[in-house]
Amino acid sequence: MPEPAADLGPRTDVFEARLSEIITGYAERSRAFSAPYAELWESLARMAAGGKRIRPRMLMDAYEALGGVDRRSALDAACAMELLHLALVIHDDVIDRDLVRRGKKNITGRFAADAVVRGAPPEAARAWGEASSLLAGDLVLTAAHSLLARLDVAQEPREAILDVFDDAVFESAAGEHDDVWLSLHLEEISPQEVLEMADRKTASYSFAAPLLLAAILAGAGRDLIAELSTIARRIGVIYQLRDDVLGLFGDERQTGKSALSDLRAGKETLLVAYARSDPAWAAVSALFGDADLSVADAQLIRSVIEESGATIFVESMIAERCDEVDRLVRASGLPEALREQLLALTRACVSRIS
Repeated sequence: MPEPAADLGPRTDVFEARLSEIITGYAERSRAFSAPYAELWESLARMAAGGKRIRPRMLMDAYEALGGVDRRSALDAACAMELLHLALVIHDDVIDRDLVRRGKKNITGRFAADAVVRGAPPEAARAWGEASSLLAGDLVLTAAHSLLARLDVAQEPREAILDVFDDAVFESAAGEHDDVWLSLHLEEISPQEVLEMADRKTASYSFAAPLLLAAILAGAGRDLIAELSTIARRIGVIYQLRDDVLGLFGDERQTGKSALSDLRAGKETLLVAYARSDPAWAAVSALFGDADLSVADAQLIRSVIEESGATIFVESMIAERCDEVDRLVRASGLPEALREQLLALTRACVSRIS
């Protein structure tokens, strides 16, 4: 996603320093255990050092726009959102059986490759890598929850914050579970069901949670929080629809993700749901979900999807939802600064190339 507005300057530096402090603390504790466990935390530290910081920036910008003054609590909440994202990314790579993330070996790939070098059979090495990833994701998820539970705020907002976090994890898991189930192609799926899955899988944790945490910490009222939740979820679906387009037609050098992985996994998206209604889909249906799908066959599937009109349909859906967000934001009771941020965020979701 393009950087929202300008660079945050000193505030970005403060965020990076705090996130590094949190991860480093765990890494130092890990040295009292085994060398592989310490290396696991070093791997997490390397992963945590990169990224676009969409969620923490969203949270901190919204908190400031809503008049929040307790910057330390907002900073730690922002770190918790980034840690949650890291945990879900790690688990998602395991689910997708990916060994690479943004052109580099992910935790599974790194630990599996090291085990092979040390003499482990490939299958056992892969199991070791995936176990390491699962544990890493669990550890970071727990760290995020712990950070929120320790915020120096009153009991009522603390409980509301933990409820938002719990809902985000619960809904994201439901969306991811549906995603994997649908990739088995055991039942028909409608475009509406695809959109509902996107709302659960992405919108809840990537957009609603950061904005709702900001609002709760800033002491916003219930009506404003409800408006913000509605808008955030719609922006999140726009983000996911663009992500699905990039997953099939994006430049791997920019997205950092294989252009084959979604097709090999048989990932059900709005593009695929639409293309299935085209008679030409029958010629490629057996290829969709093939773990050994070739580059040539992948291009054949893409051609069928594009010629079916699916890409035009999804682009029109994105545009329609952008117009809806625009109407909701301009009619809302949100502060002007936050309205402008949300509109800029929506435009960034639409135009992103990575």
